[in-house]
Amino acid sequence: MTTQPSFTYEELIECAKGNLFGEGNAQLPMPPMLMVDRIVSITEKGGKYGKGSITAELDLNPDLWFFPCHFIGDSVMPGCLGLDAMWQLVGFYLGWMGGKGRGRALGAGNVKFSGQVLPTAKKITYNIHMKRVILRSLTMGIADATMEVDGKEIYVGEDLKVGLFTQTDNF
Repeated sequence: MTTQPSFTYEELIECAKGNLFGEGNAQLPMPPMLMVDRIVSITEKGGKYGKGSITAELDLNPDLWFFPCHFIGDSVMPGCLGLDAMWQLVGFYLGWMGGKGRGRALGAGNVKFSGQVLPTAKKITYNIHMKRVILRSLTMGIADATMEVDGKEIYVGEDLKVGLFTQTDNF
């Protein structure tokens, strides 16, 4: 486990390159699929369940790649990108805790969208609350998460599951 409590954009890019947790271990995607600009807080014991938490942010502007194509004349961030960001952060947490293997999203118990991200918005905040962290021969995290746009909660994900796998050939 690393004890670093926050990460800059440059450090997240190093994670995407495979340089943060070691070759073959948890990585974030490279831009444009990286949906996080910084992790402002990551803790081992915090969060709603006392099992760890992450708070991360994405700065928004109308020039982001998804606004011009989704949808023409009705620009909105695709909901799947916010959900993917939450999975990205659960996988990052497992790597931060010392878990070995490549991250894969495994599912979600419940997802609810109650708002939208428009090009006029300024910032997304992701709040991840780890519910269960397994770091044995099986490496898996289960978390509840929320996504806020400019301080208003608009996405909720419950029981988001991510695993780390040392072999992905048969996945």
